[in-house]
Amino acid sequence: QLRLVESGGDLVQPGGSLKLSCVASGFNLDEKAIGWFRQAPGKEREFVAAINRNSGTTYYAHSVEGRFTIARDNAKNTVYLQMNSLQSEDTAVYFCAAKLFPPFDSYDYWGQGTQVTVSS
Repeated sequence: QLRLVESGGDLVQPGGSLKLSCVASGFNLDEKAIGWFRQAPGKEREFVAAINRNSGTTYYAHSVEGRFTIARDNAKNTVYLQMNSLQSEDTAVYFCAAKLFPPFDSYDYWGQGTQVTVSS
């Protein structure tokens, strides 16, 4: 069964850190491009970070570059999003997604999301 399951969301103070996990089952994460997205209340879902299949090249939204890091652990079939120096504007539901189906040009398989709240 194909699944993407996010975890690690929590309430954290401004300036704090969190590490989100995206665990896949039913397919190998290292064979797919994986992205992290987020959606804040009343806003559209936005791109946060992505990692290419095979090469592992990473991409970041300007708003998180230098603070967030996406990484893959193939042995655990997991993609992580390390988030540092969190700000209130980072509050959102975070989703991971995979370019799972041909022609592999869009994120077409999504997890259920995990809530990140940055507040004092």
